[in-house]
Amino acid sequence: MRIVRFHGPMGAAVYGLAERGTVTPLRNAPWETGGVPLPATEPVEARALALLTPCVPGKVLGIGRNYLAHARELGNEVPAEPLVFLKPPSALLPHEGTVLLPKEAGRVDYEGELALVIGRRARRVPKDGWRDVLFGLTVALDISARDLQKKDGQWWRAKGYDTFCPLGPSIETGVDPSDLLLETRVDGELRQSARTSDMIFDVGTVIAHVSAAMTLEPGDVILTGTPEGVGPLSPGQTVTVTIERVGTLSVKVAAE
Repeated sequence: MRIVRFHGPMGAAVYGLAERGTVTPLRNAPWETGGVPLPATEPVEARALALLTPCVPGKVLGIGRNYLAHARELGNEVPAEPLVFLKPPSALLPHEGTVLLPKEAGRVDYEGELALVIGRRARRVPKDGWRDVLFGLTVALDISARDLQKKDGQWWRAKGYDTFCPLGPSIETGVDPSDLLLETRVDGELRQSARTSDMIFDVGTVIAHVSAAMTLEPGDVILTGTPEGVGPLSPGQTVTVTIERVGTLSVKVAAE
């Protein structure tokens, strides 16, 4: 099942079920109806729709240094447990949006990532219980201002600028996240290529660790980390992240 979100005829944001070139508007988010999509109107042509982020998370959690080669390329130690940070919902950016490079930042990096979308309220999820709370998968970019990350210590600013969390274009359900090919391209040039099986902490470990501290709500998003190959962005570039069986996210880059 592929879920998208878009502006409806009256301007309100609407969830939709995408299939075979059409989108069927839904009455509400599918996780509110036990994962069963309830059509609201007849299908419309998908190409006529401008997509929004596929969900509106109350919180976005990121997992840092979750690929061994990426930790080493930045000269960091491998964490003993998942290294978690928060990105604000105000950082969200839809597919085909524009990442704005802030004037305060020097080097701003792309980081292609697999994102988990939570489907039900849960706390203290056991490691083997992640399937019960995961609604689906989407594609993300964790845009990061490297110099501010080092300067501040806390990552709120380096990870939290407006447009620093591109997400989409859809949520795919029924896909096993354990071994998917992830590739990031900048202006068509391959920069990152790895499989999610290379993650240090798998999906079950990540969800168990995060939910031990805070309640996960439907629509919340967890970014699972980025592989090696990160690099700086410049105005005018286009960044594309493709994850097999999940989708392709594309954004442009401009100076703020």
